[in-house]
Amino acid sequence: MGLDVNLPNYITLFRVILIPFFINLMIYGYYREALLVFVVAGVTDALDGMIARLSGKKTELGAFLDPMADKLLILSAFVTLVFLGKLPVWLVIIVVSRDAILAMGSLIIYVMTHTLKIQPSLIGKLTTLMQLVVVTLSLVLMNYGTEMGIMTVLQWATAGVTIASGTQYVLRGIKMVG
Repeated sequence: MGLDVNLPNYITLFRVILIPFFINLMIYGYYREALLVFVVAGVTDALDGMIARLSGKKTELGAFLDPMADKLLILSAFVTLVFLGKLPVWLVIIVVSRDAILAMGSLIIYVMTHTLKIQPSLIGKLTTLMQLVVVTLSLVLMNYGTEMGIMTVLQWATAGVTIASGTQYVLRGIKMVG
């Protein structure tokens, strides 16, 4: 009996393992190293999906783990950045609240229907992209000390798409359970 290794799932788990290292580097002021870890995590996100598609190793576990790993990384980064005073609290409240509401909604849908098949929407993907850009740009600014006026606009835009995608997913969920 051979061991069937699913490389994409291991890469996703590696991304999850990077999260505490990222947080520690941030808390102790190793911002360049934290940026590097964040970039490596981003590369592993692209890599696991590409390998899963090309090798035919897409699994239910991977379909669950991959977005969870993304959410854990983004939420950890947002909370750490607000703790360090680099992001406004209101933005982090919006990001964390949306994800908490969606997690609770997913649980309710699963309990009521015994199934959960959620397809990411275009605005949901845009939300993730915007959140990643906010984190990455915050890390770059922390490393290079420059101030960018675009950050405020980017933060408000991220808040807007986060609220819009959260609303869209809630309306989809309501439709699913009737």
